[in-house]
Amino acid sequence: MQKRANIQLDWGREARTGVCEAVLAESKALAQMVDIVLATLERQERLFVTRLSADKAAELKNKFPTGFHYHPPSLTAVIGEGAPELAYMEGVSIVAAGTSDVQVAMEAAQTLRFNGYEARLIVDVGVAGLWRLIERLDEIRQSRVIIAVAGMEGALFSVLGGLIAAPVIAVPTSVGYGVSEGGKAALSSALASCSPGIVTVNIDNGFGAAVAATKILRLSGEGTS
Repeated sequence: MQKRANIQLDWGREARTGVCEAVLAESKALAQMVDIVLATLERQERLFVTRLSADKAAELKNKFPTGFHYHPPSLTAVIGEGAPELAYMEGVSIVAAGTSDVQVAMEAAQTLRFNGYEARLIVDVGVAGLWRLIERLDEIRQSRVIIAVAGMEGALFSVLGGLIAAPVIAVPTSVGYGVSEGGKAALSSALASCSPGIVTVNIDNGFGAAVAATKILRLSGEGTS
């Protein structure tokens, strides 16, 4: 680990767990993020950042025109240069119920990319128009792992679980209102599903789902030499 002011970065995490250190930026001050970028660049390491606002990212980009790469649709960033060779996209599909779920889906996609996997992203196939999902099933069935992203009632999780052989990692999102507000209905749907083979992460946790998928793919030898 490396200490800098009130920050400790865990550079040994990849050796222990198979995935690199990542930083949740949402509650961090700009000064803290500046220290994190400096520490990463000084060591010539790579670091993944989640939940980074556009305003904070713009400030960091001004200070670090090279070595800091922001992806606005996912609110994620990569600090450092170099990237692993991308494995083919048949390893994992990210299936999002609606366009309102895209930010969380993109967080998962960018996390996978940081770890060397190019995901197939399939959006707007929620159960309100089930034909849209059925039309994409052949593509989805090519994947070893499915990340399903849905808010509202979260029905997509159970439907996918009953149609495909691959494990489904459910990501409930906070999209919704009334009893669906905050994602708790979608989370309950994932946890209570009678479709076997569904596991779930916390609400809006695209990052966590992608890390789990990365570990599954690596244990199965997907994308490794």
